[in-house]
Amino acid sequence: MGYFNCFALGFFVALSLASIDVGVAARHLQQLPPMPTLPTTTLPPFPSIPNLPQPSIPSFPRPGALPPLPTMPALPTLPSVPTATLPPLPSMPSIPPIPTTIPSIPFFSPPPSPSP
Repeated sequence: MGYFNCFALGFFVALSLASIDVGVAARHLQQLPPMPTLPTTTLPPFPSIPNLPQPSIPSFPRPGALPPLPTMPALPTLPSVPTATLPPLPSMPSIPPIPTTIPSIPFFSPPPSPSP
């Protein structure tokens, strides 16, 4: 991640230094005296497009009825697929219940004190 930050910073600095030259060039162009007007030339007129004869499309004879389509042969019948029966799933063993009562901690009596 640190390498990316360093790369991004270097890219930003390079871009900033490149834009300084653009700003100086723009200011230089603004301070130039106005350009003299260029002489204009007249262009020759476009030639007219000649009218070409339109070709005639020949007419083809159209049949009154289309020929009949060939008949499809009957498809063969597929044999019936036997159905698979699965054995019953084994029953899952029951999970013992989690005890909800907290067992009591036995409290031992202190040892007898020695008598003097």
